[in-house]
Amino acid sequence: MTRRDRETERLAELVTIETPTGDAEGIAAAQGLVRSWLEPVLGEKGVIETVDGIPHLLWPGGDAPSVLLIGHLDTVFPAGTIAERPFRLEGDRATGPGVFDMKAGIVIMAAALEKVARPREIAVLLTSDEEVGSTTSRALIEREAARAGTVLVLEPSLDGALKIARRGGSIYRLAITGRAAHAGLEPWKGRSALAELAHQVLALPQLADDERGTTVSPTVAQAGTVTNVIPEHAELRVDVRAWTLDELERVDERMHSLGAHTDDVSVEVFGGINRPPMEESVSAELLACARRVADALGHPEVEAVSAGGASDGNFTAAVGARTLDGLGPRGAGAHADHEWVSIASMHERVDLLAGMLDDLVGVREG
Repeated sequence: MTRRDRETERLAELVTIETPTGDAEGIAAAQGLVRSWLEPVLGEKGVIETVDGIPHLLWPGGDAPSVLLIGHLDTVFPAGTIAERPFRLEGDRATGPGVFDMKAGIVIMAAALEKVARPREIAVLLTSDEEVGSTTSRALIEREAARAGTVLVLEPSLDGALKIARRGGSIYRLAITGRAAHAGLEPWKGRSALAELAHQVLALPQLADDERGTTVSPTVAQAGTVTNVIPEHAELRVDVRAWTLDELERVDERMHSLGAHTDDVSVEVFGGINRPPMEESVSAELLACARRVADALGHPEVEAVSAGGASDGNFTAAVGARTLDGLGPRGAGAHADHEWVSIASMHERVDLLAGMLDDLVGVREG
């Protein structure tokens, strides 16, 4: 079997195992598959660390690992998606739920570890809740990043470019309480939680700052039970992104001081800053390493970008670990039906990652 065929086969296997966040059976199956790839290479069994019922897979890399590789097994797609959109390969393009974000990155990780000189000095962490904010894995990520001091994140690239900075993010839930009433007999006696939700949806984006790149986006809304009742309860989810911690803190203060626009309706705000920003300074040395390795391989010069989305690299950067993100393949359509990856770019990334790992382990030893 050629290298291309093996990596494509592995990608097909992993994509076909559905792993929506919280699906214990699917996550366990995917962990078992990845363990069959990595345990012979790393020379030890992966450790399952379960936090609040969510299992995460870790290879510690000894007492003082040179590098930590991070990825996540969970996807945003519900169980059953694979039946509607199975793994397919057409030319250089592979498609299927989670193929880009980020199962191809895990296949790249496994293939690169098979090529390096000292794989047992490298730690690997595959989490199971990244798509919902890494709420149970955050402490584990921070702990392992602090131990290694250097982190490479296998999230997909942006048109082939590595990600040297990311916006931080906050997550909020607004619980709105009004008063129910019969919508036909006496609607005036009610206080509509839905009407208040509408006010909030229109007002909250005004907390954004376009010049600073800060966004405030209402994303999920729920209200009401039946057509003929004035809604007593409503809920609104809000996503906030910013390039600086100061901006996240500014919006956080405003969010927690929100008041109602409707008389006799209450608004409670839950949540806060989830991921601090990842700033360029933490990536500079690793970007130089990537460019050095790419040059030695005869690859085109590695491009670098700042990305609006957050990842677990935000957490690793916040604890002071050197962090470089976006080492996954080229492709597009994360979280969408048209998601795809380039198989050729996967092979390029395997060589780049393996070269970086050997370089970084050598630097650590020297």
